[in-house]
Amino acid sequence: MIDWLPFLRWLHVIGAAVLLGTGAGIAFFMLMAHRTGNPAFIAHTARIVVIADYIFTASAVVVQPITGLALAHIIGWRLSEGWIALSLVLYVVTGAFWLPVIWMQRRMRLLAATAAREGAPLPAAYYKLFRHWFWCGVPAFLAVLTIFWLMTNRPIFRLW
Repeated sequence: MIDWLPFLRWLHVIGAAVLLGTGAGIAFFMLMAHRTGNPAFIAHTARIVVIADYIFTASAVVVQPITGLALAHIIGWRLSEGWIALSLVLYVVTGAFWLPVIWMQRRMRLLAATAAREGAPLPAAYYKLFRHWFWCGVPAFLAVLTIFWLMTNRPIFRLW
């Protein structure tokens, strides 16, 4: 019989690293592009960021619950254990902030590309979206960091 535990652990850790790393990288590159104020550069960066989110983040978003549930089943952890239950809640919170961010990145890309094509400055709508994008990223990133802490420490407590 094949022992899937080492492979599932590895895949789960890789997925978590991809979520954290891609999220941090995307935030960094979008922030740096935004700081230039250059519509063409912002549009180019946002185009790459959207692609990265679809390829890396979306893949990890699918892998994480599958590997996490498989690991819990194989190891014998109940999903009601405090650290697992809180991780799942925070995972949903992260997704609730991430999904609008995808739309915002696509919209910011379009606004910046239009401004670049027309030789115009970035419109007020871009700056408003950027602020929302930034503040959606804060709780999502903190939730992912908390999930990492919960996974590595597995504290014993009851969530409900």
